[in-house]
Amino acid sequence: MMLKNILAGALVLVALQVAGGVAAAEKYPIKPIRIIVPSAPSSGPDVIARLIGNRFTDAWGEQVVADARPGSAGNIAAELASRAAPDGYTLLVGTSQQISSPLLLEKVPFDLIRDFSPVCLIATASYVLIVHPTVPANSVREFIALAKAKPGGINYGSSGMGGAPHLAVEMLNAMAGLQLVHVPYKSIMFALVDLMGAQVQMTISVLPAALPMIRQGKLRALGVTSLKRTALAPDLEPIAATVPGYEMIGWYGLNAPAKTPAHLIAQLNAETNKAIKSAEVQEKLQALGADVVGGTPQEFTAFMTGQREKIRRIIEIGGLRGK
Repeated sequence: MMLKNILAGALVLVALQVAGGVAAAEKYPIKPIRIIVPSAPSSGPDVIARLIGNRFTDAWGEQVVADARPGSAGNIAAELASRAAPDGYTLLVGTSQQISSPLLLEKVPFDLIRDFSPVCLIATASYVLIVHPTVPANSVREFIALAKAKPGGINYGSSGMGGAPHLAVEMLNAMAGLQLVHVPYKSIMFALVDLMGAQVQMTISVLPAALPMIRQGKLRALGVTSLKRTALAPDLEPIAATVPGYEMIGWYGLNAPAKTPAHLIAQLNAETNKAIKSAEVQEKLQALGADVVGGTPQEFTAFMTGQREKIRRIIEIGGLRGK
């Protein structure tokens, strides 16, 4: 009887230890989280990583580090994140550039949909079509008429091959029958500087970067790339008012390496949705010209899939692959 009691006690102890081990294994997070950012410090993705990271820290008590890895249109950051352990401790701020790169280039070692587990679509943002003040056009309609009268005679700057500004102008070329000539730069800021110097005649830019120059009269804004007006520049009409169906938006999402456990994705998604509902985060996102979205991982996957097909069509129509 005594032996049976000892054995029973031992089995209970083992069961408690196993249960405790499972509970410890399921606790998350228990160490710092790294959010890899595909652009420089103080950029839109970096600001978003810090905003979300601060909310994670408040909720979980663990440090969250924004790790900026700019370069190669976001490819450096995405490749690094795709190779990380799928344990919830390495995340990526995903953007439209990481969707377009595998479609444009022959050898890109990642796919944002295949090699990642989507967490949450955080926000979308409009871009703005701007010209040098000497360009004789005060509306999208007038600019299109001018460009048609001068095929190949208007140069546009962009943040580089495959970036949203580049694809946005190429979509305009395709849909409006224009021949605007691409001049790529290392960043949109370099393109804006040359636009102010009239080295190029137009660009499509993220709105916050161009807004000070627009307000100072150094550049002229003609329209936005979203289907609706944006609160950051409510007087600007959508390009779609002149070119029906035209739309190109930027977006920011949170992704984890593929095969990250579903319960961790669910936890990250719930906390991200909670974070972006806060007044502070919404105010700061609006200052970036971004509109809060949120939603489920499945909705984020559907969104990225739709964006990829849209970009694929632009690339095919413009014959851009490999250029």
